[in-house]
Amino acid sequence: MFNKIIKLIIAAGILAYAVYQFTESNIGNGIMLILLAGIFIFLYFKNEFILLAFLKLRKQDFEGAKRWLDKIKNPEGALVKKQQGYYNYLHGIMVSQTNMNESERYFKKAIDLGLSMDHDLAMAKLNLAGIAFSKRRKQEATKLLSEASKLDKQGMLTDQIKMMKDNMKRAQMPNQHYGAGGSIRAQKRRG
Repeated sequence: MFNKIIKLIIAAGILAYAVYQFTESNIGNGIMLILLAGIFIFLYFKNEFILLAFLKLRKQDFEGAKRWLDKIKNPEGALVKKQQGYYNYLHGIMVSQTNMNESERYFKKAIDLGLSMDHDLAMAKLNLAGIAFSKRRKQEATKLLSEASKLDKQGMLTDQIKMMKDNMKRAQMPNQHYGAGGSIRAQKRRG
């Protein structure tokens, strides 16, 4: 695991050597070295362990994704700000099945740090809405749900948002009493 600054230093060194190769008329070597430096610059902005964790998560392998994320020992030193957001986002997804409080903390931190794709931000807000609703904070859940539906421009989360809205409506309905009399005691008092 390279620190993000070390990746840039390696890329700069490779680019300098590529320029040297161009001056020595080794154009093929220079082009290859520029491509190699491009890989390090790409990995500066897109961390390799987060990419591998996303691949594991896509296969529903939560343990494998957690192993890749655990290899990032110091997220602040190794990741740029957006990648720190995705680091917390992935942790939030994995922890959401077991610990809602910790998951809520991860999702809030991910939103604060920023996520580059709107549907990822919508998914984080949808998860936060579910957590807020389960903790009986309906106003916060409604607000987060409307923000998630605005961010879901491609309609990838339409079914989940609709299901969450239906669950919220069901929880708001008053309990209906079937039958004419209510309880047995009330019927005895009347009769």
